[in-house]
Amino acid sequence: MTELNLATAAGVREVSARYGLLAKKKLGQHFLIDGHVLGKIIAAAEIGADDLVLEVGPGIGGMTQALLNAGASVLAVELDKQLVPILQVMFTGEKFTIVQGDILRVDLAEIIPAGRKIKVVANLPYYITTPVIFRLLESGLPFESITVMIQKEVAARMNASPSNKDYGSLTLAVQYHADVSLVANVPTNCFMPRPGVDSAVVQLRLLPEPRVAADKEKMFKIIHAAFGKRRKTLLNALDSEGIGGGKTELAASLEAAGINPQARGETLDIFQFAKLTEAL
Repeated sequence: MTELNLATAAGVREVSARYGLLAKKKLGQHFLIDGHVLGKIIAAAEIGADDLVLEVGPGIGGMTQALLNAGASVLAVELDKQLVPILQVMFTGEKFTIVQGDILRVDLAEIIPAGRKIKVVANLPYYITTPVIFRLLESGLPFESITVMIQKEVAARMNASPSNKDYGSLTLAVQYHADVSLVANVPTNCFMPRPGVDSAVVQLRLLPEPRVAADKEKMFKIIHAAFGKRRKTLLNALDSEGIGGGKTELAASLEAAGINPQARGETLDIFQFAKLTEAL
């Protein structure tokens, strides 16, 4: 393994100069250069010698290096064809495997060893944050946790509580699958090149079963309708989407679920949405 500290500005400059690299804006490449933040990520994910880690978008390998130093085996998926051979040179040995491809298209079940528990750790490009997280959450694969660097605004939405301005359908979609916690806020000066917005690290610890047993498709149809018109009452928001069989019947269903028809969607938690789904 390379002796360079890749989580520093000097390390990024050295590797970039050695291999003629330039960060690709279209791929959302911003390399983490703060060892303190890396340490928080490794600690939060509880990375140890027996762990297998799926790393999405290793870049020039700052996170990869920290994961390997913590004793983990790393399976990396990297879209940038230029970086793959460089990473193979820097990280030799049986504990590092890299697959070139798009994380949204790679057959994860094919590359992850059968029956092996796995943790996800990644510094995700902002433009694919949500689709990547939901692909992982809905894959059915045995992920223990997903610890990712994402845009701070998206992290706030994932970790919001009812009646908060950030609370919405994204919050509930994540909560359906996992417990969510904020690990750290990360300012722009922790990256090279600097992104235009601040970042945050969130951790999703996957539940063995969905948080609620309600019909998923029906429940999220209701959730999207409720948040599609945030200023409207639930009665009006759902009725405008043709949900509930008319206002009289809809009001009765809301009351049967213990929900005030004049309440707004942003005040309901996932358990209340599940009750409403059953009532409807």
